[in-house]
Amino acid sequence: MDIRVAIIDDHPMVLSGLSNMLKPFTHIHIVGTYLNGTAFLTALDEIEPDVVLVDIMLPDHNGADLTKLIKSKRRFIKLLAVTSLNTPGHVRQMMKSGCSGYLLKNTDQQVLLEAIEKVYQGEEYIEEKIKEQLVSSMLRFKDQHKTANESAPSLTRREKEILKLIIQENTNQQIADELFLSLRTVENHRFNLQQKLKVNNLVGLIKVAIQMGLD
Repeated sequence: MDIRVAIIDDHPMVLSGLSNMLKPFTHIHIVGTYLNGTAFLTALDEIEPDVVLVDIMLPDHNGADLTKLIKSKRRFIKLLAVTSLNTPGHVRQMMKSGCSGYLLKNTDQQVLLEAIEKVYQGEEYIEEKIKEQLVSSMLRFKDQHKTANESAPSLTRREKEILKLIIQENTNQQIADELFLSLRTVENHRFNLQQKLKVNNLVGLIKVAIQMGLD
């Protein structure tokens, strides 16, 4: 598994630091580092990255807008936000815009590698400490909107089982093994859940699950 990675950040020390963290892993290939979104977009056709690490505060683009722009040009590219901002609002904004994951800049080497590998494989990754803050924020939302359950879509028993396993960060294959289902069946359930609940990523599924009391 070879993964082509590009990095966008307006701080040269961050670019250097992230690059150095990934150097020991021979299957990770840094195809370019960029100080702004414009430079990255200019080089996009030439570098063809699989995963892009992107800061959410750049001099020429905000992260959400740049993410949408990149996805509009190359929808198969996976984007991973790497930032010092850890508020739930920023996480939701970036995930909604098309990012597959969210990390803090002080993350360690192994977490960075795991996040890149997971998003490359089509999964979503939110750093654990960020997820804890996100869930805490959503629990407060639940307390303030106790009638949310009344308008929540009805789920089957199987859909509820799969939703709980999804928000516990099980992969589709792990869910299939746990419930003795085929991988294709789990993938179909996950797609149907996102359609029924009108969400498009893990953050949205977590929010709905908490509102429904499935956490």
